[in-house]
Amino acid sequence: MSARLNSAQPYVIGLFRVVLGLLFAVHGAASLFGVLGGAAGTNGGTIAAGTWPGWYAAVIQLVAGGLVLLGLGTRGAALVASGSMAYAYFDVHQQAALWPIQNGGELSVLFCWGFFLLVFTGSGAFGLDRLFGRRAAAEGESSAEQQPLAA
Repeated sequence: MSARLNSAQPYVIGLFRVVLGLLFAVHGAASLFGVLGGAAGTNGGTIAAGTWPGWYAAVIQLVAGGLVLLGLGTRGAALVASGSMAYAYFDVHQQAALWPIQNGGELSVLFCWGFFLLVFTGSGAFGLDRLFGRRAAAEGESSAEQQPLAA
């Protein structure tokens, strides 16, 4: 059973990456463009350009989420996204209470740890990182970064 699960690992990581990136990018698009209900607390509106930290967070969400969704520069984009969610949790949510269930920070925590996982696993299957990694390997460069982890 473990061998079968291990062989599916790159595909499950790839699917996880796509879903996580899409959800993150949608949050950024909602805040920047007012789509899908708009930014939280604005009744369908957007966040004013340049407003700290909301507008910058929305840009990070849209760009990093899109990159993670495509699997392009996954590790770097995931590191930036994870850091932005850690900042959101500790700066915004934890002031209200210690535990995420008490302060409404569950989504920030889940995004933070989900992206942090992708920093270490890479893009998995279906990612542009993997496509470019194959090209680099064909040209003689190392593709060790693209190899999935096996338990």
